[in-house]
Amino acid sequence: MGMAGSVLAFAAACFAMGAASAADCPGHPGALGTSRTLVVDPRKHPRIGAMQYPETLPLADHEIVLTFDDGPLPRNSRQILEILASQCVKATFFTIGRMAQNSPEGVRKLREAGHTIGTHTQTHPLSMNHMTSERAQQEIDDGIASVKAALGDDADTTLAPFFRIPGLLRADNVEDYLASQGIQTWSSDFLADDWRHISSSRVFELAIKRLEARGGKGILLLHDIQARTVAALPRILETLKARGYRIVHVVPATAERPATPTDPQDWLVHRPSDNGMIAHWPPIPNFVFANLGSLPAPARSDFEPPNESATTQKAPMPWPQSPPFATEPTTALLPTPEPSLFDMPDNFGAALRRTALSSRQGPKTAPLPLEARSTHIASGRTRHQPHRRELPHRGIKVTESRAPTAMVHRAPSKHLKKRSV
Repeated sequence: MGMAGSVLAFAAACFAMGAASAADCPGHPGALGTSRTLVVDPRKHPRIGAMQYPETLPLADHEIVLTFDDGPLPRNSRQILEILASQCVKATFFTIGRMAQNSPEGVRKLREAGHTIGTHTQTHPLSMNHMTSERAQQEIDDGIASVKAALGDDADTTLAPFFRIPGLLRADNVEDYLASQGIQTWSSDFLADDWRHISSSRVFELAIKRLEARGGKGILLLHDIQARTVAALPRILETLKARGYRIVHVVPATAERPATPTDPQDWLVHRPSDNGMIAHWPPIPNFVFANLGSLPAPARSDFEPPNESATTQKAPMPWPQSPPFATEPTTALLPTPEPSLFDMPDNFGAALRRTALSSRQGPKTAPLPLEARSTHIASGRTRHQPHRRELPHRGIKVTESRAPTAMVHRAPSKHLKKRSV
């Protein structure tokens, strides 16, 4: 079965079973219900959950799997079961062995309500990622034994081979041991952070926001021991129903209950068909064309220049002919200047040189006196000033200096005064 066939089969089962579940919910005709049951083989898919593994449950669009950890805790877990029952919703519970020992009746209530029961170690240690293999195996085995003891005689057929590592602190040796026992390791696709000290409204917001960010489907991890989860769950279920989401119940395959047919790529978190832009191209529509005929092709004669000897019966050209280009110049030419216009007088060059020489020499002036060639600045700095002259100004002799342009220093100008002697 191809992926498209699997998705269509999922969708058909969802609508059919969803309608039946809502109708079979006594006293709640508008319940969300459980749309379908997904049967999985743990040995073929030993690790699932997009948060940590390359595979997750093969869900169709808008399908949700609800999971709850850490119970049973009598008061809060009982309320969780009542809320789920009011909506005829089935979920998967990962039970702690020690909690099952303290409240075996709570474990049996899960079985009576038709939920799937998995395990979650014996003492919920947050150290399995660096725990020895022997210690980890003991935590797993003891937790399974405690839950089986709470279930009683039919524990072997009731307890599902599903396991979730506390805190999702995975380790290869832990996962390898679980796989060797035929137990499926569950991670999650998204969380609601309901174990943190946040409000119930925040739990609701995170659950819906992350669900939609995940693409509108997946495994949601919650905790049935938290009061904030009890307060948030009714709103979560109501919102899921209002937005067209459907609940999927997951159970393990048995000899009497074969696994739901799927393709291997249906389990992949990143499916090959989801990669690349081609997956987002719209399908090519099947156009229906009418009057499928051939357009007339132009003949070779249509590209030949017109023949004046051709008869008037000849078919016209398919497009107008371009007018012939003129080969003769059509603009008037300017007259060529006479050579005499460029003649110069014989003495023109000598006159030009004399004019240039006199302009460079300038007017002849008397040499400056010796005292005018030295400069003394009040700041104590002395610089060469090749051109200077003295100007009388109300009885005070003022020395004005002019330096060549290339030697000018940008400094504040000052009038330097000397007393007349």
